[in-house]
Amino acid sequence: MLDLKFVRENPEIVKENMKKKFQDSKLPLVDEVIELDEQNRTAKQEGDALRAERNKLSKQIGALMGQGKKEEAEELKKKVTDASEHLASLEEKERDFEEKIKKIMMTIPNIIDPSVPIGKDDSENVEVQRYGEPVVPEFEIPYHTDIMERFDGIDLDSARKVAGNGFYYLMGDIARLHSSVISYARDFMINRGFTYCVPPFMIRSEVVTGVMSFAEMDAMMYKIEGEDLYLIGTSEHSMIGKFIDTILPEAKLPQTLTSYSPCFRKEKGAHGLEERGVYRIHQFEKQEMIVVCKPEESMGWYEKLWQNTVDLFRTLDIPVRTLECCSGDLADLKVKSVDVEAWSPRQKKYFEVGSCSNLGDAQARRLKIRVSAEDGNKYFAHTLNNTVAAPPRMLIAFLENNLQADGSVRIPEALQPYMGGNKVIMPK
Repeated sequence: MLDLKFVRENPEIVKENMKKKFQDSKLPLVDEVIELDEQNRTAKQEGDALRAERNKLSKQIGALMGQGKKEEAEELKKKVTDASEHLASLEEKERDFEEKIKKIMMTIPNIIDPSVPIGKDDSENVEVQRYGEPVVPEFEIPYHTDIMERFDGIDLDSARKVAGNGFYYLMGDIARLHSSVISYARDFMINRGFTYCVPPFMIRSEVVTGVMSFAEMDAMMYKIEGEDLYLIGTSEHSMIGKFIDTILPEAKLPQTLTSYSPCFRKEKGAHGLEERGVYRIHQFEKQEMIVVCKPEESMGWYEKLWQNTVDLFRTLDIPVRTLECCSGDLADLKVKSVDVEAWSPRQKKYFEVGSCSNLGDAQARRLKIRVSAEDGNKYFAHTLNNTVAAPPRMLIAFLENNLQADGSVRIPEALQPYMGGNKVIMPK
Protein backbone atom coordinates (compact mmCIF):
# COMPACT_ATOMS: atom_id res chain seq x y z
CA MET A 1 0.00 0.00 0.00
CA LEU A 2 1.34 3.40 -0.97
CA ASP A 3 1.64 6.39 1.33
CA LEU A 4 -1.47 8.54 0.85
CA LYS A 5 0.68 11.65 1.03
CA PHE A 6 2.78 10.29 -1.86
CA VAL A 7 -0.37 9.72 -3.94
CA ARG A 8 -1.63 13.21 -3.13
CA GLU A 9 1.66 14.84 -4.10
CA ASN A 10 2.51 12.59 -7.07
CA PRO A 11 -0.73 11.62 -8.82
CA GLU A 12 0.84 11.48 -12.28
CA ILE A 13 3.59 9.10 -11.12
CA VAL A 14 0.93 6.81 -9.61
CA LYS A 15 -1.13 6.92 -12.82
CA GLU A 16 1.89 6.24 -15.01
CA ASN A 17 2.74 3.25 -12.84
CA MET A 18 -0.81 1.92 -13.37
CA LYS A 19 -0.36 2.27 -17.12
CA LYS A 20 2.92 0.33 -16.97
CA LYS A 21 1.02 -2.45 -15.22
CA PHE A 22 -1.79 -2.24 -17.81
CA GLN A 23 -4.36 -1.33 -15.15
CA ASP A 24 -5.89 1.65 -16.92
CA SER A 25 -9.28 0.83 -15.39
CA LYS A 26 -7.87 1.94 -12.02
CA LEU A 27 -6.78 5.40 -13.22
CA PRO A 28 -9.94 7.19 -11.94
CA LEU A 29 -9.22 5.84 -8.45
CA VAL A 30 -6.28 8.22 -8.07
CA ASP A 31 -8.39 11.36 -8.43
CA GLU A 32 -11.18 9.76 -6.40
CA VAL A 33 -8.97 8.98 -3.42
CA ILE A 34 -7.37 12.44 -3.53
CA GLU A 35 -10.85 14.02 -3.44
CA LEU A 36 -11.93 11.78 -0.57
CA ASP A 37 -8.75 12.66 1.29
CA GLU A 38 -9.45 16.38 0.83
CA GLN A 39 -12.99 15.97 2.14
CA ASN A 40 -11.73 13.91 5.05
CA ARG A 41 -9.11 16.49 6.02
CA THR A 42 -11.73 19.24 5.81
CA ALA A 43 -14.03 17.25 8.09
CA LYS A 44 -11.15 16.67 10.53
CA GLN A 45 -10.32 20.38 10.61
CA GLU A 46 -13.95 21.25 11.26
CA GLY A 47 -14.09 18.59 13.95
CA ASP A 48 -10.92 19.90 15.61
CA ALA A 49 -12.40 23.41 15.63
CA LEU A 50 -15.62 22.09 17.18
CA ARG A 51 -13.73 20.22 19.88
CA ALA A 52 -11.76 23.35 20.74
CA GLU A 53 -14.97 25.41 20.88
CA ARG A 54 -16.70 22.79 23.02
CA ASN A 55 -13.80 22.73 25.48
CA LYS A 56 -13.83 26.52 25.63
CA LEU A 57 -17.60 26.59 26.32
CA SER A 58 -17.27 23.88 28.98
CA LYS A 59 -14.74 26.01 30.87
CA GLN A 60 -17.04 29.04 30.61
CA ILE A 61 -19.95 26.97 31.95
CA GLY A 62 -17.91 26.01 34.99
CA ALA A 63 -17.00 29.64 35.62
CA LEU A 64 -20.60 30.82 35.25
CA MET A 65 -21.89 28.12 37.59
CA GLY A 66 -19.29 29.21 40.12
CA GLN A 67 -20.60 32.77 39.84
CA GLY A 68 -24.19 31.61 40.27
CA LYS A 69 -25.15 32.58 36.70
CA LYS A 70 -27.20 29.46 36.11
CA GLU A 71 -29.33 30.74 33.21
CA GLU A 72 -26.30 31.85 31.22
CA ALA A 73 -24.64 28.53 31.95
CA GLU A 74 -27.70 26.64 30.67
CA GLU A 75 -27.60 28.60 27.41
CA LEU A 76 -23.99 27.59 26.89
CA LYS A 77 -24.87 23.99 27.74
CA LYS A 78 -27.29 23.98 24.80
CA LYS A 79 -24.49 25.19 22.53
CA VAL A 80 -22.24 22.41 23.85
CA THR A 81 -24.97 19.85 23.14
CA ASP A 82 -25.43 21.17 19.58
CA ALA A 83 -21.67 21.12 19.05
CA SER A 84 -21.46 17.53 20.33
CA GLU A 85 -24.23 16.40 18.00
CA HIS A 86 -22.55 18.10 15.03
CA LEU A 87 -19.22 16.58 16.06
CA ALA A 88 -20.73 13.10 16.22
CA SER A 89 -22.01 13.59 12.68
CA LEU A 90 -18.56 14.74 11.51
CA GLU A 91 -16.84 11.79 13.18
CA GLU A 92 -19.21 9.43 11.39
CA LYS A 93 -18.27 11.14 8.11
CA GLU A 94 -14.58 10.79 8.95
CA ARG A 95 -14.98 7.05 9.55
CA ASP A 96 -16.85 6.70 6.27
CA PHE A 97 -14.16 8.66 4.39
CA GLU A 98 -11.35 6.65 5.97
CA GLU A 99 -13.03 3.35 5.11
CA LYS A 100 -13.48 4.39 1.48
CA ILE A 101 -9.91 5.73 1.30
CA LYS A 102 -8.45 2.51 2.71
CA LYS A 103 -10.46 0.37 0.31
CA ILE A 104 -9.13 2.32 -2.67
CA MET A 105 -5.56 2.51 -1.37
CA MET A 106 -5.55 -1.29 -0.97
CA THR A 107 -6.18 -1.64 -4.71
CA ILE A 108 -3.67 0.94 -5.98
CA PRO A 109 -0.54 -0.98 -7.07
CA ASN A 110 2.88 -0.42 -5.56
CA ILE A 111 5.41 1.59 -7.58
CA ILE A 112 7.49 -0.89 -9.56
CA ASP A 113 11.28 -0.63 -9.76
CA PRO A 114 12.58 1.21 -12.85
CA SER A 115 14.48 -1.93 -13.89
CA VAL A 116 11.27 -4.00 -14.28
CA PRO A 117 10.61 -4.87 -17.96
CA ILE A 118 7.29 -3.60 -19.30
CA GLY A 119 4.92 -6.30 -20.48
CA LYS A 120 1.27 -7.34 -20.26
CA ASP A 121 1.56 -10.84 -18.77
CA ASP A 122 3.92 -13.73 -17.99
CA SER A 123 4.43 -14.41 -21.71
CA GLU A 124 6.55 -11.24 -21.76
CA ASN A 125 8.78 -12.14 -18.80
CA VAL A 126 12.47 -11.87 -19.63
CA GLU A 127 15.07 -14.59 -19.19
CA VAL A 128 18.04 -13.31 -17.20
CA GLN A 129 20.49 -16.20 -16.90
CA ARG A 130 20.81 -19.97 -17.10
CA TYR A 131 22.69 -22.15 -14.64
CA GLY A 132 23.76 -25.66 -15.62
CA GLU A 133 23.45 -27.38 -18.96
CA PRO A 134 19.91 -28.56 -19.83
CA VAL A 135 20.10 -32.16 -21.03
CA VAL A 136 17.60 -34.33 -22.85
CA PRO A 137 18.67 -37.99 -22.41
CA GLU A 138 18.44 -40.58 -25.18
CA PHE A 139 15.85 -42.57 -23.25
CA GLU A 140 12.25 -41.43 -22.77
CA ILE A 141 11.38 -39.52 -19.59
CA PRO A 142 7.90 -40.63 -18.37
CA TYR A 143 5.32 -38.30 -16.84
CA HIS A 144 6.26 -37.63 -13.21
CA THR A 145 3.43 -39.67 -11.68
CA ASP A 146 4.44 -42.62 -13.89
CA ILE A 147 7.97 -42.37 -12.50
CA MET A 148 6.59 -42.30 -8.95
CA GLU A 149 4.29 -45.27 -9.59
CA ARG A 150 7.29 -47.40 -10.63
CA PHE A 151 8.49 -46.96 -7.03
CA ASP A 152 5.02 -47.59 -5.57
CA GLY A 153 5.53 -44.01 -4.45
CA ILE A 154 2.19 -42.33 -5.09
CA ASP A 155 -1.49 -43.12 -4.63
CA LEU A 156 -3.77 -40.57 -6.26
CA ASP A 157 -6.86 -42.82 -6.36
CA SER A 158 -7.02 -43.25 -2.58
CA ALA A 159 -6.37 -39.55 -2.05
CA ARG A 160 -9.21 -38.73 -4.43
CA LYS A 161 -11.57 -40.86 -2.34
CA VAL A 162 -10.38 -39.31 0.90
CA ALA A 163 -10.06 -35.63 -0.07
CA GLY A 164 -10.93 -35.18 -3.76
CA ASN A 165 -8.85 -34.02 -6.71
CA GLY A 166 -5.67 -32.08 -6.03
CA PHE A 167 -4.45 -34.32 -3.18
CA TYR A 168 -2.07 -37.28 -3.02
CA TYR A 169 -0.46 -39.96 -0.88
CA LEU A 170 3.32 -40.19 -1.23
CA MET A 171 4.74 -43.57 -0.22
CA GLY A 172 8.04 -45.32 0.43
CA ASP A 173 11.20 -43.97 -1.21
CA ILE A 174 9.31 -41.14 -2.92
CA ALA A 175 7.86 -39.96 0.40
CA ARG A 176 11.33 -40.22 1.96
CA LEU A 177 12.83 -38.28 -0.94
CA HIS A 178 10.19 -35.59 -0.47
CA SER A 179 11.01 -35.21 3.23
CA SER A 180 14.75 -35.34 2.54
CA VAL A 181 14.54 -32.44 0.13
CA ILE A 182 12.68 -30.35 2.74
CA SER A 183 15.22 -31.22 5.44
CA TYR A 184 18.15 -30.49 3.14
CA ALA A 185 16.61 -27.12 2.15
CA ARG A 186 16.17 -26.28 5.83
CA ASP A 187 19.80 -27.01 6.66
CA PHE A 188 21.00 -25.29 3.50
CA MET A 189 19.40 -22.02 4.64
CA ILE A 190 20.50 -22.41 8.26
CA ASN A 191 24.08 -22.77 6.96
CA ARG A 192 23.59 -19.49 5.12
CA GLY A 193 22.82 -17.70 8.37
CA PHE A 194 19.01 -17.78 8.41
CA THR A 195 17.09 -18.53 11.60
CA TYR A 196 14.86 -21.59 11.33
CA CYS A 197 11.18 -21.19 12.26
CA VAL A 198 8.01 -23.27 12.21
CA PRO A 199 5.14 -20.73 12.10
CA PRO A 200 1.37 -20.93 12.67
CA PHE A 201 -0.40 -22.56 9.74
CA MET A 202 -3.49 -20.36 10.16
CA ILE A 203 -3.67 -16.57 10.21
CA ARG A 204 -6.28 -13.91 10.91
CA SER A 205 -7.89 -11.77 8.22
CA GLU A 206 -5.93 -8.65 9.21
CA VAL A 207 -2.71 -10.52 8.41
CA VAL A 208 -4.11 -11.89 5.13
CA THR A 209 -5.06 -8.40 3.90
CA GLY A 210 -1.70 -7.14 5.13
CA VAL A 211 0.41 -9.50 3.06
CA MET A 212 -1.51 -9.88 -0.20
CA SER A 213 -3.98 -8.26 -2.58
CA PHE A 214 -7.73 -8.97 -2.52
CA ALA A 215 -7.47 -10.75 -5.91
CA GLU A 216 -4.75 -13.08 -4.62
CA MET A 217 -6.71 -13.70 -1.43
CA ASP A 218 -9.84 -14.77 -3.33
CA ALA A 219 -7.91 -17.04 -5.70
CA MET A 220 -5.75 -18.72 -3.05
CA MET A 221 -7.01 -18.73 0.53
CA TYR A 222 -9.20 -21.28 2.30
CA LYS A 223 -11.27 -19.74 5.11
CA ILE A 224 -12.06 -21.61 8.32
CA GLU A 225 -15.86 -21.54 8.62
CA GLY A 226 -17.18 -19.60 11.59
CA GLU A 227 -13.78 -18.23 12.61
CA ASP A 228 -11.56 -15.31 11.65
CA LEU A 229 -8.88 -17.69 10.42
CA TYR A 230 -7.44 -18.67 7.04
CA LEU A 231 -5.17 -21.58 6.10
CA ILE A 232 -1.86 -20.20 4.85
CA GLY A 233 -1.02 -20.45 1.16
CA THR A 234 2.67 -20.02 2.02
CA SER A 235 4.55 -19.54 5.27
CA GLU A 236 5.62 -16.09 4.06
CA HIS A 237 2.17 -14.93 5.19
CA SER A 238 2.56 -15.91 8.83
CA MET A 239 6.29 -15.11 8.86
CA ILE A 240 5.75 -11.49 7.80
CA GLY A 241 2.70 -11.42 10.07
CA LYS A 242 5.01 -12.25 12.99
CA PHE A 243 6.09 -8.60 12.97
CA ILE A 244 2.61 -7.04 12.82
CA ASP A 245 2.27 -3.78 14.75
CA THR A 246 5.87 -3.83 16.00
CA ILE A 247 8.68 -1.29 16.19
CA LEU A 248 12.01 -2.99 15.49
CA PRO A 249 15.25 -1.43 16.72
CA GLU A 250 17.40 -0.64 13.71
CA ALA A 251 20.28 -2.57 15.31
CA LYS A 252 18.21 -5.79 15.09
CA LEU A 253 17.87 -5.59 11.31
CA PRO A 254 17.96 -7.46 9.07
CA GLN A 255 15.64 -10.20 10.28
CA THR A 256 16.46 -13.25 8.14
CA LEU A 257 14.21 -16.25 8.68
CA THR A 258 13.68 -19.57 6.93
CA SER A 259 10.46 -21.42 7.64
CA TYR A 260 8.83 -24.78 7.04
CA SER A 261 5.10 -25.20 6.59
CA PRO A 262 2.38 -27.05 4.75
CA CYS A 263 0.61 -24.78 2.27
CA PHE A 264 -3.04 -24.82 1.21
CA ARG A 265 -4.32 -23.27 -2.03
CA LYS A 266 -7.57 -23.25 -3.96
CA GLU A 267 -5.67 -23.15 -7.28
CA LYS A 268 -8.59 -21.70 -9.20
CA GLY A 269 -8.37 -22.17 -12.95
CA ALA A 270 -5.86 -25.05 -12.94
CA HIS A 271 -6.18 -27.14 -16.12
CA GLY A 272 -4.29 -29.10 -18.78
CA LEU A 273 -1.84 -32.02 -18.73
CA GLU A 274 0.82 -30.24 -16.70
CA GLU A 275 -1.78 -29.26 -14.09
CA ARG A 276 -2.47 -32.94 -13.29
CA GLY A 277 -0.49 -35.29 -11.11
CA VAL A 278 1.22 -33.32 -8.34
CA TYR A 279 2.19 -30.26 -10.36
CA ARG A 280 -0.64 -27.99 -9.18
CA ILE A 281 -2.33 -29.17 -6.01
CA HIS A 282 -4.32 -27.98 -3.01
CA GLN A 283 -1.82 -29.09 -0.37
CA PHE A 284 1.97 -29.17 -0.41
CA GLU A 285 4.98 -28.46 1.81
CA LYS A 286 7.56 -25.76 1.40
CA GLN A 287 10.72 -24.27 2.80
CA GLU A 288 10.54 -20.48 2.55
CA MET A 289 12.81 -17.54 3.34
CA ILE A 290 11.86 -14.00 4.33
CA VAL A 291 13.81 -10.85 5.12
CA VAL A 292 12.77 -7.71 7.00
CA CYS A 293 15.37 -5.01 6.46
CA LYS A 294 16.21 -1.32 5.98
CA PRO A 295 14.91 0.19 2.71
CA GLU A 296 18.41 0.87 1.39
CA GLU A 297 19.36 -2.80 1.85
CA SER A 298 16.35 -4.47 0.23
CA MET A 299 17.69 -4.70 -3.33
CA GLY A 300 20.91 -6.26 -2.06
CA TRP A 301 18.90 -8.87 -0.19
CA TYR A 302 16.73 -9.44 -3.23
CA GLU A 303 19.79 -10.54 -5.22
CA LYS A 304 20.97 -12.80 -2.38
CA LEU A 305 17.58 -14.48 -1.95
CA TRP A 306 17.06 -15.74 -5.48
CA GLN A 307 20.72 -16.77 -5.65
CA ASN A 308 20.13 -19.05 -2.65
CA THR A 309 17.49 -20.96 -4.59
CA VAL A 310 19.66 -21.24 -7.69
CA ASP A 311 22.57 -22.54 -5.59
CA LEU A 312 20.39 -25.13 -3.84
CA PHE A 313 19.04 -26.54 -7.10
CA ARG A 314 22.50 -26.73 -8.60
CA THR A 315 23.74 -28.81 -5.64
CA LEU A 316 21.04 -31.30 -6.64
CA ASP A 317 22.20 -31.33 -10.28
CA ILE A 318 19.08 -29.59 -11.56
CA PRO A 319 19.64 -26.97 -14.31
CA VAL A 320 17.71 -23.76 -13.68
CA ARG A 321 17.19 -20.30 -15.10
CA THR A 322 16.03 -16.98 -13.70
CA LEU A 323 13.18 -15.10 -15.31
CA GLU A 324 12.52 -11.42 -14.61
CA CYS A 325 8.79 -10.81 -14.13
CA CYS A 326 7.42 -8.04 -16.33
CA SER A 327 5.21 -5.22 -15.05
CA GLY A 328 1.92 -6.87 -15.96
CA ASP A 329 2.88 -10.10 -14.19
CA LEU A 330 3.70 -8.41 -10.88
CA ALA A 331 1.15 -8.66 -8.09
CA ASP A 332 0.04 -5.24 -6.84
CA LEU A 333 2.24 -5.23 -3.73
CA LYS A 334 5.46 -6.19 -5.54
CA VAL A 335 8.25 -3.80 -6.51
CA LYS A 336 10.30 -6.40 -8.36
CA SER A 337 10.16 -10.17 -8.78
CA VAL A 338 12.11 -13.01 -10.37
CA ASP A 339 11.00 -16.59 -10.96
CA VAL A 340 13.39 -19.51 -10.69
CA GLU A 341 12.54 -22.18 -13.25
CA ALA A 342 13.89 -25.74 -13.36
CA TRP A 343 14.66 -27.68 -16.52
CA SER A 344 12.21 -30.44 -17.48
CA PRO A 345 13.89 -32.99 -19.78
CA ARG A 346 10.48 -34.54 -20.48
CA GLN A 347 8.85 -31.28 -21.59
CA LYS A 348 12.13 -29.95 -23.04
CA LYS A 349 11.49 -26.61 -21.37
CA TYR A 350 11.78 -24.84 -18.02
CA PHE A 351 8.96 -24.59 -15.48
CA GLU A 352 8.52 -22.48 -12.34
CA VAL A 353 9.74 -23.92 -9.04
CA GLY A 354 10.13 -20.72 -6.99
CA SER A 355 9.57 -17.00 -6.90
CA CYS A 356 11.54 -14.20 -5.21
CA SER A 357 9.88 -10.84 -4.50
CA ASN A 358 10.79 -7.45 -3.11
CA LEU A 359 7.65 -5.77 -1.76
CA GLY A 360 9.24 -2.52 -0.64
CA ASP A 361 7.34 -1.10 2.35
CA ALA A 362 3.89 -2.20 1.08
CA GLN A 363 3.39 -5.07 3.53
CA ALA A 364 5.08 -3.14 6.35
CA ARG A 365 2.76 -0.17 5.82
CA ARG A 366 -0.33 -2.39 5.91
CA LEU A 367 0.86 -4.35 8.96
CA LYS A 368 2.48 -1.38 10.74
CA ILE A 369 5.97 -2.89 10.82
CA ARG A 370 8.21 0.04 11.71
CA VAL A 371 11.86 0.54 12.47
CA SER A 372 13.26 2.81 15.18
CA ALA A 373 16.45 4.53 14.03
CA GLU A 374 19.25 5.52 16.40
CA ASP A 375 18.19 9.17 16.14
CA GLY A 376 14.65 8.27 17.28
CA ASN A 377 13.01 8.61 13.88
CA LYS A 378 10.68 5.80 12.77
CA TYR A 379 10.16 4.45 9.28
CA PHE A 380 8.57 1.44 7.57
CA ALA A 381 10.73 -1.63 6.98
CA HIS A 382 11.08 -3.38 3.63
CA THR A 383 10.03 -7.02 3.30
CA LEU A 384 11.14 -9.73 0.87
CA ASN A 385 10.32 -13.40 0.37
CA ASN A 386 11.57 -16.29 -1.70
CA THR A 387 10.93 -20.00 -2.15
CA VAL A 388 13.78 -22.25 -1.05
CA ALA A 389 12.17 -25.49 -2.19
CA ALA A 390 8.56 -26.55 -2.68
CA PRO A 391 8.10 -30.24 -3.25
CA PRO A 392 6.34 -31.96 -4.83
CA ARG A 393 6.84 -29.55 -7.77
CA MET A 394 10.55 -29.49 -7.03
CA LEU A 395 10.34 -33.28 -6.76
CA ILE A 396 9.22 -33.40 -10.39
CA ALA A 397 12.37 -31.56 -11.48
CA PHE A 398 14.50 -33.76 -9.23
CA LEU A 399 13.10 -37.05 -10.57
CA GLU A 400 13.27 -36.02 -14.23
CA ASN A 401 16.84 -34.71 -14.02
CA ASN A 402 18.20 -37.60 -11.93
CA LEU A 403 16.33 -40.45 -13.65
CA GLN A 404 18.62 -43.08 -15.21
CA ALA A 405 18.07 -45.35 -18.20
CA ASP A 406 17.33 -48.41 -16.03
CA GLY A 407 14.52 -46.55 -14.21
CA SER A 408 16.53 -45.89 -11.07
CA VAL A 409 16.95 -42.39 -9.65
CA ARG A 410 20.40 -41.09 -8.75
CA ILE A 411 20.78 -39.34 -5.39
CA PRO A 412 23.21 -36.39 -5.59
CA GLU A 413 25.96 -36.32 -2.98
CA ALA A 414 24.43 -33.37 -1.09
CA LEU A 415 21.21 -35.31 -0.46
CA GLN A 416 22.71 -38.72 0.36
CA PRO A 417 23.03 -38.12 4.14
CA TYR A 418 19.26 -37.41 4.23
CA MET A 419 18.52 -40.62 2.31
CA GLY A 420 20.37 -42.96 4.67
CA GLY A 421 23.55 -42.81 2.60
CA ASN A 422 21.84 -44.26 -0.49
CA LYS A 423 23.37 -43.18 -3.80
CA VAL A 424 20.45 -44.48 -5.82
CA ILE A 425 16.86 -45.63 -5.34
CA MET A 426 15.52 -48.53 -7.42
CA PRO A 427 12.01 -49.01 -8.84
CA LYS A 428 9.97 -51.88 -7.46
